[in-house]
Amino acid sequence: MPGDPDNRHHHHPRSKNRPSTSSARPPPSRPPPARVPLRQLLRVASVASGIQFGWALQLSLLTPYVQQLGIPHQWASIIWLCGPVSGLFVQPLVGHLSDKCTSRFGRRRPFILAGAASIVVAVLIIGYAADIGWMLGDTESFRPAAITVFVIGFWILDVANNVTQGPCRALLADLTSKDNRRTRVANAYFSLFMAIGNILGYATGAYSGWYRIFTFTLSPACTISCANLKSAFFLDVAFIAVTTYVSITAAHEVPLNSSGAAHAGEGAGESGSTEEAFMWELFGTFKYFSSTVWIILSVTALNWTGWFPFILFDTDWMGREIYGADPNGGPNYDAGVRMGALGLMLNSVVLGVTSLLMEKLCRKRGAGFVWGISNILMAVCFLAMLVVTYVANTIGYVGKDLPPTGIVIAALIIFTILGFPLAITYSVPYALISKHTEPLGLGQGLSMGVLNLAIVIPQIVVSLGSGPWDQLFGGGNSAAFAVGAVAAIMSGLLAVLAIPRTGTQKPQIRV
Repeated sequence: MPGDPDNRHHHHPRSKNRPSTSSARPPPSRPPPARVPLRQLLRVASVASGIQFGWALQLSLLTPYVQQLGIPHQWASIIWLCGPVSGLFVQPLVGHLSDKCTSRFGRRRPFILAGAASIVVAVLIIGYAADIGWMLGDTESFRPAAITVFVIGFWILDVANNVTQGPCRALLADLTSKDNRRTRVANAYFSLFMAIGNILGYATGAYSGWYRIFTFTLSPACTISCANLKSAFFLDVAFIAVTTYVSITAAHEVPLNSSGAAHAGEGAGESGSTEEAFMWELFGTFKYFSSTVWIILSVTALNWTGWFPFILFDTDWMGREIYGADPNGGPNYDAGVRMGALGLMLNSVVLGVTSLLMEKLCRKRGAGFVWGISNILMAVCFLAMLVVTYVANTIGYVGKDLPPTGIVIAALIIFTILGFPLAITYSVPYALISKHTEPLGLGQGLSMGVLNLAIVIPQIVVSLGSGPWDQLFGGGNSAAFAVGAVAAIMSGLLAVLAIPRTGTQKPQIRV
């Protein structure tokens, strides 16, 4: 360190074999890697649409489906606990392993391929859960085997999603290393393809006639709503296969142990070093984070405390509070779920348009400011959902008739507007954390894992608390949305006031 007379006794994670004599000849400079064409970044990011297609089906259809299998509403959120718990361990693990991977196929692509294959297995297990349960002795009114198979498939699916998403983000960060503008563009592309996947996935979930096309999906254990879900997952298998192929063939990764490895991982921060932090060492790296990194993580945690109740219960809210039915209460609930999926599709259209404007918007106003304003808008939308719920209950149609057109339109408008803050959430935090942790030399894979900790920990809290909390206040979804609105306001104010608009201070690391 500057001014330290005994600097050779300090360990620096990026300077293990640094020459110590003034007579040592400096290593020859290496020419900077060629700039990756935008067309290639676009193709690499396309895998996000395949992943998000499955996520859209999962987010729109599976909370209603687990209740139709017989799991009470207050416990439905517990099923979703597997996602954040697996993310808590899997993303840092996969990030670390991909940073150090010496496969001849590259560092990230083997994990992307393995994750995509696991997603295919998982959605087939979920789709056939009712049929497997029926073969194991389930009845129409009691389905313990189907629930068990469903939960197993759900865990595999969430682990597979975490295996795939981290390396995808890290690969884009590798390809745009040290170019902040290109990093924002790459994350905007990723967000755009997430929007495309969402649009297609939610449109698939909103259509009620898939069982007529895939007639083999109907069975004594799997009625129309189940057959539609199963058919949608068959489409998911085909879509993720195509997008994974396009992505991994477009990314020309250089193996880590080759002489040109820096081209594919310039921002990896000597990721092959044995000093790289992981798991038990990961928490030790926290003391090296700048105040800006801590603010980004704090805003992310509050942001996802706001988003996760909506993600868990969006279509269930439409079926329960707007259409006034419970999961086993007849066609009105299914109609509400399909209308919710339509709202989420409109949400994704706005998400995609916002992604195209993201880089220009952040460059003009500052990423932190844009993120903060979007979080405040998200809070306003959640409060509007509470107002719509109150109006629906006041009108008096709930439990008697279909909702008035004005109520449905108001709900759809709220879902649509939420596409703007969701686009920011899918892009800006990843670009910010990549930029501000690069001086630490963690490696882009592990950097994404660090950010993921700030996402999954609040998700665990919400999964454990939202169902019982809602039950305490009458069994609906309003209590969870109220908590989400408060968290969103706090995250928005923190982002606007505390995240610097330009530049970053590069910290000096001592161990």
